[in-house]
Amino acid sequence: MRHRAGPGGDAQVSGWLAELGIAGITDLHVHFMPDRVQQKVWGFFDGVAASGAPAWPIHYRLPLQQRIEALAGLGVRNFSSLNYAHRPGMAQWLNDFSTALAQDHAQVIHSATFFPEPQAPAVVQRALDAGARIFKIHVQVGGFCVLDPRLEEAWRLVEQAGAPVVIHCGHGPHPGTFTGIAPIRRLIERHPGLVLIIAHAGLPDYLPFAELAHKHRNVYLDTTMVGTSYMQQLFPVPPDYARILHGLAGKVVLGSDFPSIPYPYSHQLQVLNDWGLGAEWLAGALWHTPRGLVGLPA
Repeated sequence: MRHRAGPGGDAQVSGWLAELGIAGITDLHVHFMPDRVQQKVWGFFDGVAASGAPAWPIHYRLPLQQRIEALAGLGVRNFSSLNYAHRPGMAQWLNDFSTALAQDHAQVIHSATFFPEPQAPAVVQRALDAGARIFKIHVQVGGFCVLDPRLEEAWRLVEQAGAPVVIHCGHGPHPGTFTGIAPIRRLIERHPGLVLIIAHAGLPDYLPFAELAHKHRNVYLDTTMVGTSYMQQLFPVPPDYARILHGLAGKVVLGSDFPSIPYPYSHQLQVLNDWGLGAEWLAGALWHTPRGLVGLPA
């Protein structure tokens, strides 16, 4: 297999995509939040160095429209707008923002979220009726268990709709009371048809989550920050991880965490390229698999 040079910078991404033979990128792990929420998120990352972690400079700290244009310039044809609720009464407000964004910008994949509260099923049903194609749940930030009884009907609705859920459930970057693989195993036992995309490939538990994706047809991994220069300082991938991901062709999708990443977008793509998984694998992760998950034409 000829080793293909990766994109050395954002300006080289379009040429690299052309070499792969795909029309662009479909990124299922992108965040577009209401401005006051986005500013708080950026403020959190601005302060991580004070806790002893490596500094986290926001590479795409731009107004909303400029962020949309930046993605277009990178060849990202479709992208999610993942919001996530961290307290009761917040999910519907976030979903309204995501719905409006998707209505105003055809390239935005209509995204939604929900939270363990009595109205969770109604929030999910309203999102689905409005056209939501993908959901986001953040177990660590939300501080809740996926097995919370108040979520049972919401999970059933999402499962029935076939909408994938990008779920941040791993112990990284900080473990939470309810993070880890055990609750996820129980969740898919209850809802085997539920489509889960494990954010950040479940880091730092890369191998158990990879095994979960291998065993369960509806469990996928996203690549968000995995193997990047920043994350290698904290949670390096196992030496044989590229081989494992090669065996999971069709079960891995690109995720970037744009805009709140501490490096250029092209860096994540360069990492994937340098793993030597081949053009077919890359085309699947960047284009074919994510589009299939959210019902976009190939």
